[in-house]
Amino acid sequence: MELIQQILFVVAAAGAIYLFARKLAEMRRNINLGRQDSLNNQPERRWKNVLLLAFGQKKMFAKPLVAIMHFIIYAGFLIINIEVLEIFVDGVLGTHRVFAAPLGAAYPYLINAFEWLAVGVILVCIAFLFRRDIMKVKRLNQPELKGWPLSDAHIILVTEIVLMSLFLILNASDTLLQSRGIEPYGQHPTGNFAVSQYLHPSLNGLGDGALKGLERVSWWLHILGIFAFLNYLPYSKHLHILFAFPNAYYARLEPQGKIENMTAIQQEVLYAMQPELAPTDGQEPPKRFGAKDIFDLSWHNLLEAYSCTECGRCSSSCPANATGKILSPRKIMMDTRDRMEEVGRNIKQNGSFVDDGKSLLHNYITEEEIRACTTCQACVEACPVSISPLDIILQLRRYQAMEESNVPQEWTAMFSNTENNFAPWKFSPDERDAWTQTS
Repeated sequence: MELIQQILFVVAAAGAIYLFARKLAEMRRNINLGRQDSLNNQPERRWKNVLLLAFGQKKMFAKPLVAIMHFIIYAGFLIINIEVLEIFVDGVLGTHRVFAAPLGAAYPYLINAFEWLAVGVILVCIAFLFRRDIMKVKRLNQPELKGWPLSDAHIILVTEIVLMSLFLILNASDTLLQSRGIEPYGQHPTGNFAVSQYLHPSLNGLGDGALKGLERVSWWLHILGIFAFLNYLPYSKHLHILFAFPNAYYARLEPQGKIENMTAIQQEVLYAMQPELAPTDGQEPPKRFGAKDIFDLSWHNLLEAYSCTECGRCSSSCPANATGKILSPRKIMMDTRDRMEEVGRNIKQNGSFVDDGKSLLHNYITEEEIRACTTCQACVEACPVSISPLDIILQLRRYQAMEESNVPQEWTAMFSNTENNFAPWKFSPDERDAWTQTS
């Protein structure tokens, strides 16, 4: 029987890891559909960002209560994985609490810490469900979250509660079997644990066989639930659990208000002003100014789309959104991710991308949305992992202006004045200092 369980566990583990690795490879391919962008400078500052933004969740603490609750779930995810490692080793080797012997007296303290974390995770998940469904927190109940995004949030929170509850039931039944001297549970006695011991009264009425069955069922459901959760992550907003770390590392280090210029555009302006500098060797012009689809964005923009947790802090900080305009920076990132996934499915089905007549601009993100942006940087400042919806908005707007010549009439006048007078105003450069003249 033990051998059969080992075989089943190895098959389940191998299948889960294979499916997860295959999906990650697809996502890596999707990210690499973007333009190349070198972001490897100043590694010390980048690792500092990882420590402060991803591990330390520095920006989250702008709202301390929510930050503490989120940190409990985050710590539970990271630290309780040590317990998952023990379950994994036990499943492969057919052992029971394999870390108990080498850790000795420290083992119960470790499991006690895990149990308190599990309780914390359960309570915080219930609190988050309360905030979503009872309090109806505004940023968690916006139009772009209807349908799957809302279901996704609930699935994750309920799954966390179930997994942590299974962990406590597993420990309670295990320690009760230890006290009854049932093998192999008595090989490494641990004594009762801090939280699960309070479940003993409700389990005492079970016979040895039923109690052992409960322990095994809890054990299997817990680890299979984790395997399922692992493969659910790539389809969920909670992928940020993994992608927040590389995204924090590759975050832009330039001053926040600095807008990146396209070298190709600067060269075109230079050649227009000084034609003698234009190359005469048949050099190809740039393929596209700005971005129309995900292929025109950088790979980092696409990584950011996968890293978005849909928390809505960007949209709740956006002045355009606050005044009732259609722009939602969160939706910009969600739309980019959705379009990237659609392109990925196209490539998977056809071997390479086949034009589907769609694009990120127009089919997913409207011109009304991107024109509402004031480039104030509030969305970038608010994001816990420094995602920049603004960068995508600017590239889409650049395409509209330079490729489609599609801009508001007021912009056309400004562009014309800038081109002719080197300033947005309709004054000759020779008359700029006329206001200084006294009558």
